[in-house]
Amino acid sequence: MKFDLHQALNTLDINADWVGLRQVNEKTTTHAVRDGRPQSNGRDFTQGVMVEVLAQGQFGYAATNRLDPASLQVAAEQAYQQAIATSKWAVHSFTPEVRPKAVGQYQSPFQQPLDLISVADQLDLLVKVCDTLQVSDQIVKTSAFTQTLETEQIFVSSNGTDTHQTFGFVITNYEATAQDGSVIQKRTDNGPLARCYQAGSEVFDPDQVLTRAHQVGEQAIALLAAEDCPTATTTLVLAPDQMMLQIHESVGHPLELDRILGDERNYAGSSFVKLSDFGHLVYGSPLMNITFDPTVPGEFAGYAFDDAGMPAQREYLIKEGLLLRGLGSLESQARAKVPGVANFRARSWNRAPIDRMANLNLEPGQSSFDAMIGNIESGVYMEANRSWSIDDYRNKFQFGCEYARLIENGKLTKVLRNPNYRGITNQFWGNLAQVGDSSTFAMYGTPYCGKGEPNQCIRVGHASPTCAFKEIEVFGGAA
Repeated sequence: MKFDLHQALNTLDINADWVGLRQVNEKTTTHAVRDGRPQSNGRDFTQGVMVEVLAQGQFGYAATNRLDPASLQVAAEQAYQQAIATSKWAVHSFTPEVRPKAVGQYQSPFQQPLDLISVADQLDLLVKVCDTLQVSDQIVKTSAFTQTLETEQIFVSSNGTDTHQTFGFVITNYEATAQDGSVIQKRTDNGPLARCYQAGSEVFDPDQVLTRAHQVGEQAIALLAAEDCPTATTTLVLAPDQMMLQIHESVGHPLELDRILGDERNYAGSSFVKLSDFGHLVYGSPLMNITFDPTVPGEFAGYAFDDAGMPAQREYLIKEGLLLRGLGSLESQARAKVPGVANFRARSWNRAPIDRMANLNLEPGQSSFDAMIGNIESGVYMEANRSWSIDDYRNKFQFGCEYARLIENGKLTKVLRNPNYRGITNQFWGNLAQVGDSSTFAMYGTPYCGKGEPNQCIRVGHASPTCAFKEIEVFGGAA
């Protein structure tokens, strides 16, 4: 008999100002192949309910995976006692306004259902990927990985919220490691686990997958004979698969309002951004336009409502270089008095929501790829993140990439290996000199953005065109 969350809400006996129930059911399927041989096949299912109550101006949370009225009553009482206990040390008193009534549905877009491709067909494709990556005897290791997730989330509350959102997630990763003596180079399919989408089994189109796999193998071999990236202050051109990480670390995290308020300082760090900066800080050049947009079809962190019930919509965080809005939920907005977005998100049923990134994108500009490169006399073009390091304030950073090309007299020339670059956030974005047009625009994501205590690894999407930055420090060597 299917569990009725609405009925369960009506049977709760709790003296709270507001009560919410968020049920999450999630099925995960994972396949991994190494050197053409299956390594693991996994299937996991989890379900449960988070009970949230508002009492004496504070929220309390308790979760249970036992879907029956008695267990939910126990959880509600625990959440209520937690809210009462924390009210003695409140930093802000909340009202039900931060949990607006929300009614609606959402479903991830797809062309073909996820279950259209069988386990046997997925494994067969992954074996073919490994075979295709093996372009030379110098390829000493190949691997192929897929993960699909089917998630259902139902949210009901005492003030009439009734939302039902279903998600289909696909994550893939293909890698080739090449070796020539002491030189070892690894190339992946646009970076480890960067190809993350809300989609269906169309992601496993063999022609597209194997074409990309062949290129990954060829580029791994090319890196063996390449020179190290030079050390210079020069023009840096970043492909969308590296812009993803640049946006994530130097824009997304520093704009999270709970981090600015100090809530995350103990674990995830703080931010160089101050509350007084919103509406005033010039974050980057006039070419910098960053949007928060969970409505982009197929991007990894799309949804219709966040976990407070706030409707998701497109908002400019940074427009023409000026910082306008933070990544803060209704709770954080009430505390900080700064405009935010619908980004109150929890990883699963046993986690309380906190301020998180969702789809965070750099909007396209006017330059074609050829025109962008053609305007550069000397520079370096980099693809796919390999390593990252950034301080607790999200200010000073150093990133390494998998693959690079030298730019000479307006042309891409020789391949470079071990490319790295460093910078300071405002200076770096202030040096944004060219932004690619829609033909250079690409969408990626990550399933492992970590934050919160207890930790929550959440799904985040990023889209960007190719971008050029002037006067950036680049250097070679393993990072």
